[in-house]
Amino acid sequence: MLAASVALFVLAALAEIGGGYLVWLWLREGRPWWVGLLGGLVLVLYGVLPTLQPQSFDFARTYAAYGGLFIVFSLLWGRIVEGRVPDAPSLWGASLALLGALVIAYWPRG
Repeated sequence: MLAASVALFVLAALAEIGGGYLVWLWLREGRPWWVGLLGGLVLVLYGVLPTLQPQSFDFARTYAAYGGLFIVFSLLWGRIVEGRVPDAPSLWGASLALLGALVIAYWPRG
């Protein structure tokens, strides 16, 4: 269950960042309209993926936890896709956000 939940968070991050990146390329970099349309479709997938989290995850908990992972994946995307190396404050902030996300999502509840 934990592995499936983490996988869903990772897929959601890739869908949101990838879809947003395609829209960015279309609007900011002058790519063809279909790149933006594809980005929009990927963003719809992002909207669906969080709903597949376990029933114990309500909307607020799911999106709060996802926020921390999104920060980390945004920096990874920048590094891998755009070749931008994150600076120390960004890495510290991402680490803190990821720790917070893990607490929100997976801290045992009674």
